Amino acid sequence: MIEILFGESEAAAMKAAKSKIVIGHRDNGPVSVIGKTGREQDFCGKEVRWIPGTSKEVICLGLMLDIGDIKEAADSDYRKRLILSLLSQNQWESDRETEAELEKAATFYGKELRRLREYMEAGESIRIWYSDAPYSRCGLCFVCHFLKGFNNPVSVVKLPEYMVKERCITIHHNWGNIPAEEFANFLRYEKVLTETERRWLEALWLELTEENTPLRAVINGELISAEEDFYDFLIWRHLTDQPVKEARLIGDILGHHPLSVGDWWYASRIEHFIREGRIQVAEDSEKKYARIIRRPPSC
Repeated sequence: MIEILFGESEAAAMKAAKSKIVIGHRDNGPVSVIGKTGREQDFCGKEVRWIPGTSKEVICLGLMLDIGDIKEAADSDYRKRLILSLLSQNQWESDRETEAELEKAATFYGKELRRLREYMEAGESIRIWYSDAPYSRCGLCFVCHFLKGFNNPVSVVKLPEYMVKERCITIHHNWGNIPAEEFANFLRYEKVLTETERRWLEALWLELTEENTPLRAVINGELISAEEDFYDFLIWRHLTDQPVKEARLIGDILGHHPLSVGDWWYASRIEHFIREGRIQVAEDSEKKYARIIRRPPSC
């Protein structure tokens, strides 16, 4: 079974869940599990289930398709440059090694698309793990478009809004928040994606492509086209005339509004407003996130 996910951290967790080799910690105690039985125990004696297969069966399509021109091919130079520019917003250390790693990450997804096509041509079954995060919903629609012409079995696992654990409710925003040892618990939500559903999601992607706005967003469960200023109100809600470090401002936005929109997007919009003179740099720094910024006194 080929697993498709739309973010780096969630794909890494899935690779661990498929390889059944995890050494680390969980909420109720340490975990040190190495095995191939599919069921192991952590050090607290609690059973841990794993997903059959190997890490090679995980496809990561972190293409950030909720941002930018989607008429351009997903593996185009345009998409590569966009991903690279967004990732490099958060460069605390600007050196050649870091830049090379970022460029490698930006080119990685084209290879993943080619791997997916090879798996499809080999008749493999596909399982798509998605959530209501804009990048993930876009990924789901894109994959259904990408799979047009293939009759391979396709199933989906949608991340539920929340999970009840004993007396606690855990709210999920995207698969990146799920530890590797918990992925198997969500297999009960797996459902087959019918041909009719695949055509509907493909049509939605074609509609979004035709509109081709700068952003895609999820409103009341619906994936819609949006303009690039869609999230700007969150910046203005938290930015005042009191100087604040840019990293702190972005952290406040992410903490209060977990919309699964990356810090790099807010950083790019802040940079835009600095160029326009609508945000003032009170204390500059070579590292963007270390700058001290504020609203100009006249705003």
